[in-house]
Amino acid sequence: MSKQSINTNTIYDVIGVGLGPFNLGLAALLDPITEVNALFLEQKEQFAWHPGLLLENTTLQVPFFADLVTMANPTSPYSYLNYLKHQKRLYHFYFLERFHVPRKEFSHYCHWVSEQLESCRFGKQVVGIEFHQQDDPTQNYYEICVRDTSSEQMELLRCKHLVLGVGTSPVLDKKFSLLSEQDIFHSSQFLERLDRCREAHRITVVGSGQSAAEVFLTLLQDQTNYGYDLNWYTRSTGFFPMEYSKLGLEHFSPDYTRYFYSLPQDKRDERRSKQDLLYKGISATTIADIYDLLYERTVGGQAIPATLQAMTSLQSIQSMPDGTYELTLTHTEQQISFTHQSDVIILATGYASQVDQLLQPFGEYIQRDEKQRPIIQEDYQIATQGSQYNRIYLQNGELHSHGIGAPDLGLGAYRNSIIINSLCDSEVYPVQERNVFQHFGTTKVPTLAQM
Repeated sequence: MSKQSINTNTIYDVIGVGLGPFNLGLAALLDPITEVNALFLEQKEQFAWHPGLLLENTTLQVPFFADLVTMANPTSPYSYLNYLKHQKRLYHFYFLERFHVPRKEFSHYCHWVSEQLESCRFGKQVVGIEFHQQDDPTQNYYEICVRDTSSEQMELLRCKHLVLGVGTSPVLDKKFSLLSEQDIFHSSQFLERLDRCREAHRITVVGSGQSAAEVFLTLLQDQTNYGYDLNWYTRSTGFFPMEYSKLGLEHFSPDYTRYFYSLPQDKRDERRSKQDLLYKGISATTIADIYDLLYERTVGGQAIPATLQAMTSLQSIQSMPDGTYELTLTHTEQQISFTHQSDVIILATGYASQVDQLLQPFGEYIQRDEKQRPIIQEDYQIATQGSQYNRIYLQNGELHSHGIGAPDLGLGAYRNSIIINSLCDSEVYPVQERNVFQHFGTTKVPTLAQM
């Protein structure tokens, strides 16, 4: 779809920085609202969602209802089911009888939506943001400096409000990446480096969680074809499944988000520190696939084809004269250190928020808590040091304030409903008060004697 040139003379109602699934969902839900003039900018040339981990036979860990729009507007033309209709795949999906979408198809679905939305522009890198205060507060605006990645031309755009949705970036210690980008890399680059893995004699995966497990499983499946040694170390206490019971899943609901937000910040931090397996574990299906393959490969007394060891922390990596690498590891419970040689090291060491980098231009304008994290209001606005500043909304940077649902795709449409209602100062997308069976806080009113 050919899109019109951006109008640099317009003051947009809102500009979104970054186009991952959350801001893309916001763009899709804003599309029918003619009263809001919105623009979304992304430096990549086209929509790309974790391209290095679009492995075969992997799915989202949430049902297909967790698309860009359905949980806010099931009749939207940008729903996953409508995408399947346009792809002539409705019956294929119907007979597939799966609740969870193939990861590769979810990425293609998002790309399909992004091509249809006039408000979504790719190849546009935001290089600077300034706030301009006017004598009339209603005329305040943000000025955004944008570089076109193809032409290198610079543009200045203006908007009343901002939505920051650049998401997270891979965490990789620089001292490791400086050794060799081809041999030591983050799991997010796995598919790009798969050929290198197949040339190796020894491969080591470091880290826990779903990404590490999927990388390990893919390598284990390929091991008989390429003959490498395979090792998996994690500092976690075990290779445990993510909580996936129905009542456990209710923590990823608007109800729990509201309850969590109502707690004092110290209680939020304490509660979140105990919830890792609600969102950081491995899917039971992936664990079962790994176990089944290990069982199959050890029939008849054959040696276990891989090393799996938990409670093991990576201390250092040293380059060796023969072109390999020596890892120094410590078993955290036994407090025993040992070394291990490897040709390729895949670090599944997670992702970190880019919020602080984005907020640097605003400096002292941003209110922060005792740990210097931005204070996020319930409607996902970043709190500022005065009412004169126009709104800045945040997507997937509010784990500390709104809880474990922040990165969850199933709550994206809910958060976007809140943001749109706040932007429009009206209930454009109704938000249901009760969505789950359980209560997260007490429903009892204290007596006078208890107060």
